Amino acid sequence: MSGTSLDGVDAALLRTDGEGHIEREGFLTIPYDEGLRTEIRTCFGTLPGQLSTKVKAVERSLTQVHAQAVHKLLASMKLEPKDIDLIGFHGQTVSHAPDKGYTCQIGDGELLASMTGIQVVNDFRTADVKAGGQGAPLVPVYHQALASKMDKPVVFLNIGGVANVTYVGQNNELMAFDAGPGNALIDDWVLKNTGRTFDAEGKIAMSGNVSETILKQLLLHPFFAASPPKSLDRDAFASRLWEHLSLEDGAATLASFTVQAILKAAQYFPAQPKQWIVAGGGRHNLFLMQQLQKNIKTVVKPIDDLALNGDATEAEAFAYLAVRSVRGLPLSFPMTTGVPQPMTGGKLHTAGIRQDLTCR
Repeated sequence: MSGTSLDGVDAALLRTDGEGHIEREGFLTIPYDEGLRTEIRTCFGTLPGQLSTKVKAVERSLTQVHAQAVHKLLASMKLEPKDIDLIGFHGQTVSHAPDKGYTCQIGDGELLASMTGIQVVNDFRTADVKAGGQGAPLVPVYHQALASKMDKPVVFLNIGGVANVTYVGQNNELMAFDAGPGNALIDDWVLKNTGRTFDAEGKIAMSGNVSETILKQLLLHPFFAASPPKSLDRDAFASRLWEHLSLEDGAATLASFTVQAILKAAQYFPAQPKQWIVAGGGRHNLFLMQQLQKNIKTVVKPIDDLALNGDATEAEAFAYLAVRSVRGLPLSFPMTTGVPQPMTGGKLHTAGIRQDLTCR
């Protein structure tokens, strides 16, 4: 299950061994109501070990929505909790600063286990960060499994709140890192100026003009001069540079910033990819997709063109990671998060058994 964006909860049912066997069996989304979405935003910046009473209340509400998603998905497939072995529960990232030794996701795995009657794995990132890794991205090992029968090298580009890339080489070698901003800056800009939560199909950006001056300034951020592996917090590029722009010009400039950051990421790939596969909500933004197709000199296509559900990919990935976690298989690698050696992670919560849950 994934609640990594502010859109809502994606829940996918996967039959897998956490390695090469993957069968997709169901998927649904439950949108957050506007009240919960606003409450989640107030939690951004929460530091590990410092969950206030208010943040804990938001965490409980968020977990309840995830439990609803589980029950609704099972009901739609005429299944019961006893038919399910495990839930992978990412939760919502509220702060992420691996250079300072922490990452924090809210979401009560213990509560989710008790509400669903199914054991839960959560807290996927902490072990990696404690071992010196970036704690992100974690989905690449699932991308690697998806790429097993693809023409390689292939790049998976996920445009969520942050954009990240996974390079799978000809011999299945894996490299991944955060590329730069994804949808977060665009979404926040549109919300501030219109009250809407995102730029549907990129129509606002397509009606605006890019401020090349501001774009050049944004691309001077030191993140882009750093070699991978590297990762970002969704607010890493918070700035006032574009505040004087019109709605349309701001959206166009921020969307162009996302594209240019992705193009910069390509310089680090060991070889020229034969195709780029785009996942995440950003694949629905026509401005982003058109600009990527214009500037990348190879095939660029949404993951849906491969008969995969692009909305389900991240939720599927955390189901896959949960299975790997209980099997003791690595979730992260030196060339994905910078961890010194392949690293497993996650915390198992058995239904009905209380365990201490804090955001470490």
